[in-house]
Amino acid sequence: MTDKIVDIEAAIAVIGDGATIMIGGFGVPGTPFCLLDELVRQGPKGLTLIKNDANENGMGVDRLLLGNQVKKLIVSHIGLNSNAIKLMNEGRLEVELCPQGILAERIRNAGAGLFGFLTDIGIDTTLAQDKPRFEIDGRKLLLEKPLRADFALIHAAHADPLGNLLYAAAAQNFNPLMAMAAKHVIAETENLTAPGGLSPEAIHTPAPFVDRLVELPGLTEDYGVIRR
Repeated sequence: MTDKIVDIEAAIAVIGDGATIMIGGFGVPGTPFCLLDELVRQGPKGLTLIKNDANENGMGVDRLLLGNQVKKLIVSHIGLNSNAIKLMNEGRLEVELCPQGILAERIRNAGAGLFGFLTDIGIDTTLAQDKPRFEIDGRKLLLEKPLRADFALIHAAHADPLGNLLYAAAAQNFNPLMAMAAKHVIAETENLTAPGGLSPEAIHTPAPFVDRLVELPGLTEDYGVIRR
């Protein structure tokens, strides 16, 4: 069994220009803000990001956008980030919009080793453009292909040095799926527990899926409740 704890600089240093990165989280819950801030600091360019959303202005993904590090976003929506909308409208950012459930299932398909799935969602919309079409029992269907990534960045509330992860409440969201769909998984945790300290039945992501683990000294204000 291998201790996977590394410092945050070394964890992110493996990510180079042009990488495809999955980022866990749904808004604030489950988003690895410290890993994202280090990604901003190290500055790789031409990134493709796969995330439920583009966070809000000044937070997380937006800091990567402001640093001109992102080539493409694959997301379910960007409506809370006016900077992402501006970059998209100016043709400086490619955005692939994907219905939330379809996005999750495409990621799950990748982690399960599947080659895609058929759905009628979006069949008569621009979301169907360039997607293979089939007809089964008189129903028109689209083929949705799996989403895979070079890296996944995820946030766990609890972890042990081996890389077993436990997410808090709604912070599970995309994190467990992404941990199975990327070649290299980097997790951050706010609470590190000794090996054997996590109940086996409570573990959401088992250690074999995690490559590097960062113990956070604390959480930044981004992790708090946003007041509007």
